[in-house]
Parts: sequence; structure tokens; C-alpha cells
Amino acid sequence: MPIATRFFPLVAAAASALALCYPTLFSWFGATLVKIFLALVMFFTSLSLSVADFTRVLYRPVHAATGFVLQYTVMPTLGFATAKLFALPEMVAAGIILVSCCPGGTASNVITYLAGGDVPLSVTMTASSTLAAPLMTPLLATWLIGKSVPVDAVAMAKDTAVVILLPVGLALLSRRFAPTLRQRLLPHANLFAVVAITMIVASIIARSRDAILSGGMLILVAVVFLHSGGFLFGYALARLLRLSVIPARTIAIEVGMQNSGLGVVLATAHIGHAAAVPCAISSLVHSLIGSLLAAYWRRPKAAAETS
Repeated sequence: MPIATRFFPLVAAAASALALCYPTLFSWFGATLVKIFLALVMFFTSLSLSVADFTRVLYRPVHAATGFVLQYTVMPTLGFATAKLFALPEMVAAGIILVSCCPGGTASNVITYLAGGDVPLSVTMTASSTLAAPLMTPLLATWLIGKSVPVDAVAMAKDTAVVILLPVGLALLSRRFAPTLRQRLLPHANLFAVVAITMIVASIIARSRDAILSGGMLILVAVVFLHSGGFLFGYALARLLRLSVIPARTIAIEVGMQNSGLGVVLATAHIGHAAAVPCAISSLVHSLIGSLLAAYWRRPKAAAETS
């Protein structure tokens, strides 16, 4: 495993700590740059893919459907249970529930890539859950929170195309039309993914610094509980449904990682600033848990279990 990948949890944690202490180091990295870097990450991590990889996913619709259903059942249930179990204040509880109702985050595709999982399956699940988010996120959030959380369906569909579908398509085209450039970029995919995710996470932490520092340890513990449960139940239920190890690991990553940036935006705009705190913390927590899992699953012994 490349050094950058192996030490990603430490790099992300260090950058987040710096973001809390010196927010101006990362606060300049705004929403537009986040979208651009997410798109670039998707391009780099898709360079190793071919059309045949996605064709194989189409022949396994059960895997994608399983991931989609677990995404919008396991996490919202855990979000509601976490809010009740930890007796969180109303606004914080709303933020926990909201982020649990968000679609899978693009970072899940990167973590799947680093973990040696099924990247085409991960991309398919992220795209499908994101495309369904204009309906599913406000519907589930309204039901569980009791407040309306509107989502701009057109804007979200546009972002999905720009951040996920377009870069993946360009990466696939590069195999045929720019093979030399593709070969030159491919060795740098891991390093770029680590740097990009670190910057994205740190920027969200920096811009939510005051809210995070005032939230206390309880919110952090609640968010860790939420995402740990997502990874655990995502994997356990996938295996219970008799999916093989690689798809189950991929689904676990997809279920455990949410589009926390979307949660921050929706919470700030439609619920309140306090509700954005758990969403911001979520971006760091699920990346750290996911990266630790990626490191664990890339060990020779763990890799041998899939053969």
C-alpha cells in the first residue's frame, strides 16, 4: 500500500486539528473548489476502470439495489436512534438525522478504491442514491425530524453529473483516446485522492470551527456511534443477504459514508446553524473510520479472505 494511503487517517486528523486551531489555513477552500476537487478525485480514481467494469455491475443489479436500500434505511434509522439514545438537543438531533438521510458521499468511492473494493459498484450506488436524494432526503428528514427540508432537485442533478458522471466518463474515454496521458496520471491517483479528501474535510472543519468547538464531546461521540453503526450494519446485512466479501465491504463503505457537505448546506439553510455542527463533524469521522477500514482490508491477510 502506498505510504500516502497508509497514513491517510493521520494526515486527515492532523489537517483537521490545524483547521480547528488555524481555520484561515483552509477556510479559503470554498464550495466551488470542493466540487472541482471532488470531480478531479472521481476522474483520478476512475482511470483504472473500463466500460467492462460497469457492464459487470449491470449484470449484478442485486448488489446495487441492496446498497441503495440499505443506504436509505440503515442510516436514517441509526440517525433517529442516535438522536434519541444520546438525548441530543433538538437542533443537534435534527443535524444528526439530516446527515443520516443524505446520499452516499463521493469520498466513499475513493475509500472503496483505497480499500481494494468494487469501485464501479460504489460509483453506481453513489450516483443512484444522489439522484434519488431530491426525493428521499427531504422525505425522510421531514418524517424523522418533523420539519420540511427542501432540496433543489435540478441543482442536485447538475452537481451529480458534474462531480460524478462527467469525470468518470472522461476517465473511461481517456483509456481509448489518451492512453499515454492515462498511464502517466494513473500512478499518482492514490496521492491525489489523499490530498484532495484531506483538503475537503479540513475546509469543512475550518468553516464550521466555532460551531464545532461549542458543541462539546457529546456530539463527537454521537457522530462516531452513527457512522460506526453504518459501516457495521451495512457489512453485516449485506453478508446476511449472502453477498460475497468484496461487494459487502463496498456496501459497508457506501452505507457508512454520507454526503456531509450536502448536510451542512441543508442544515444551515433550512434548519439552523447548530444543526450544521454534527454534519461538519461527520465529514471527518466517516473519512477516518473509512480510511482505517481501507487500511485494514488492504492487509495481505484480509485481501486473501476475498480470494
